[in-house]
Amino acid sequence: MTEARELAAFVERARIDDMSAQALEQLKIRVLDTIGVAVGAIAAAPMRAIRELTNRLGGNALSTLIGGGQTAPDRAAFYNGALSRYLDFMDSYVAQGETCHPSDNLAPVLAAAEMRQASGAEFLAALAVAYQVQTRLCDVAPVRHRGFDHTTQGAYAAAAGVAKALGLGREQITNAIAISGTANNALRVTRTGALSHWKGLAYPNMAMAAMHEALLAAYGITGPEAVFEGNKGFKESVSGPFEINWLEEDLERVRRTILKKHNAEIHAQTAIEAALEIRASPAFSLEAVSAIMLETFGVAYQIIGGGEEGEKHIVRSKEQADHSLPYMLAVALIDGKVQPEQFAQERILSRDVQDLLRKVTIAPDPLLSSMFPARLPARLEVRLANGVVLQAFREDYPGFFTAPFDWAATREKFSAVTSAFASQQWGSAVAGVVESLDERPLSDLTALLESLETAS
Repeated sequence: MTEARELAAFVERARIDDMSAQALEQLKIRVLDTIGVAVGAIAAAPMRAIRELTNRLGGNALSTLIGGGQTAPDRAAFYNGALSRYLDFMDSYVAQGETCHPSDNLAPVLAAAEMRQASGAEFLAALAVAYQVQTRLCDVAPVRHRGFDHTTQGAYAAAAGVAKALGLGREQITNAIAISGTANNALRVTRTGALSHWKGLAYPNMAMAAMHEALLAAYGITGPEAVFEGNKGFKESVSGPFEINWLEEDLERVRRTILKKHNAEIHAQTAIEAALEIRASPAFSLEAVSAIMLETFGVAYQIIGGGEEGEKHIVRSKEQADHSLPYMLAVALIDGKVQPEQFAQERILSRDVQDLLRKVTIAPDPLLSSMFPARLPARLEVRLANGVVLQAFREDYPGFFTAPFDWAATREKFSAVTSAFASQQWGSAVAGVVESLDERPLSDLTALLESLETAS
């Protein structure tokens, strides 16, 4: 049996009843969180441009667009996925050699499940499959060090989740996985150097393709079944060797995914917590800051601290700012928070934050690196002109898997990020539907997502 067929067997047999109560609750929390950050991005200029293009292209009205209207499922997967990624406020999963955002799979799975007129339980089971596949591939088959983007493992997760949501059989699931895994191998340059809009659109683009490829499989199109282990396949050409027994997998990995408390790249969460702790000190004086020094784990340094993925003191756009530790530390110390408003263009270019970020130095620490990914350690030191040195250390934060969000914390974040675009009544209705989604038709949720335009 090929590895793609083994994965398809796992996908086919997965049921929501296989999940623990804790895993199911955390999955539903992630659904609400993802919808919230998507709504919070609805007025952003790039999102308006994508919506205009989507409207112009049209499409068979089978899947709902967040904010109103319907279109073809692949286009809904792209637009809704772009919304959920734009603020960079979505969930994450950290493995030793890879970081991914499993909530990227909500948009394609939702579009597919709605097309099929699936139940809420069927949607959640398919989403849990996508979470499991993506996180486990990040565990055993990281590709960042080989120059590929984490959307590469996502090609298998999105195809698996969409195929499950469509109710495909094992043969069709195998082909969907084989086609998507072969076709969607993205370059890491997406997230290095001068960052662009594509940082937030790479996964939605792949998800759109995976949706189309799963539909092709549903209509009998075949793919290279030996996509993992075959000649010039994924292992040989992209990931290197790895082993995973899909027949022994469960649906529990969602419990190791983490939510963002701060609107910032995931590896920055603890550093921001440390900055806010220092800012709250009676001895702190913003005007007296002479130097800011952060020691952190190697992955944070490499991706957002000025390591191998590029200079982080040159910040001119949202995409650069939310992947710059110097910017995020500076704006946290000045504003006392890192939320969507801290990434407005005028805030990014403001003289106070531009001056302060240049006082930030960042270094990797081997001991802190050894604690990753079980923890996200950050040791921050702020020196003042009068000689006072303020220090703070954090290794986790509210939202990390050691301190997961409950419904109250999730509702608070949801309300904060959606308040400018949706009524409190609409938000309460969405939260109530999501909390009991395993007992409802999925249409209860999609109807609310479509009604957003009249609820704001």
